[in-house]
Amino acid sequence: MSENYHALIRHYESCLEKFGDSHRGVDWPSEADAATRYRVMLDLVKPAGVPGTLLDFGCGASHLYQYMQERQIAGLTYSGLDASQAFCDLSRSKYPKNEYLCLDVLTAQEQLGQFDYIVMNGVFTEKRQLSFDDMFAFLKRMLKVIFSKARRGIAFNVMSKQVDWERDDLFHLPIADLTDFVVRELSRHYVVRNDYGLYEYTTYIYREPQ
Repeated sequence: MSENYHALIRHYESCLEKFGDSHRGVDWPSEADAATRYRVMLDLVKPAGVPGTLLDFGCGASHLYQYMQERQIAGLTYSGLDASQAFCDLSRSKYPKNEYLCLDVLTAQEQLGQFDYIVMNGVFTEKRQLSFDDMFAFLKRMLKVIFSKARRGIAFNVMSKQVDWERDDLFHLPIADLTDFVVRELSRHYVVRNDYGLYEYTTYIYREPQ
């Protein structure tokens, strides 16, 4: 596929420029809903509290790390990654002791090491001007790379098809299309969560049965 996913990066940078370091700056309309997503992403870790390394892929302004600090979530060594230099610079200025990687893994995957868990919150929820097929190709290409870097598991969210209406700029992915790909290309050990009240679902993919 062409590198048209760069338009997604530019979109989020425009949100940061307009709204600053806030939930709107990473294009989440509700701060409370954003916190729900952070909780669901961290539920990937089984059992909770067991030490491990966590990569926040598409970390934005490191609001997941802020959530972890505020709730005193222990056991996870946090690192952040973003393809946007603007977000990397912001996160490093806020949390200079954290490791941050600023790179496009689809062009430099050899620069990304291994982590126990990798979460991708909001990386695939918007497609903007991309076609459905281009966005699905981007997701599949990205997940193959990211799952290869995870020792235990990954988590990511997409928009649900079970809604009253769909937005053209969001990525509403049929669950069967996703799970067919996951089982065929990644792992049979997966969980699909649609139990947290938002018009989306989160998928956990593990290397081993849980």
